[in-house]
Amino acid sequence: MFKIDKIDYEIINALMEDGQVRAAEIARRLGNKSERAVRYRIDRLVDNKIIHLSAIINPKGLGLNVVADVLLEIESGLIMDVANKLAALENISYVACSIGETDVSIQVLGTTNAEIYAFVTEVVGKIPGVRKTTTKIVPVVLKDTYQWKLPASFISNTIDDQ
Repeated sequence: MFKIDKIDYEIINALMEDGQVRAAEIARRLGNKSERAVRYRIDRLVDNKIIHLSAIINPKGLGLNVVADVLLEIESGLIMDVANKLAALENISYVACSIGETDVSIQVLGTTNAEIYAFVTEVVGKIPGVRKTTTKIVPVVLKDTYQWKLPASFISNTIDDQ
């Protein structure tokens, strides 16, 4: 298991605040690390798949103002087949297999409630193996997955001099 120390924690938080912040600026904020050491740590965090650096799209900025969570019941033995078909659809921003009353959950983006309804009933509901869909319009999102912060409890007490 990869260990995160306080410096890694601070670097991750800085990158989450602004993904374009330069290593030199992070080093300046840390006060006691060189730009080279910060770059090394960022590379190490990426190489160990602790962080992934990329652009995050704001769907609302593109007019996709309606978000719906859709829970699906799938015929036994077809869950992964259906999930893979759903993952290939452009209107869907999230696909996950689950355990419990439903088999797959998805998040659908659209411009209107009617567009969401048509997509769920005419596209999602007609995929072979889909038995039932339950759609919930999400009018307010207080925290999205890309806003999740690393809990401080993940900081290792081990000091790394890099």
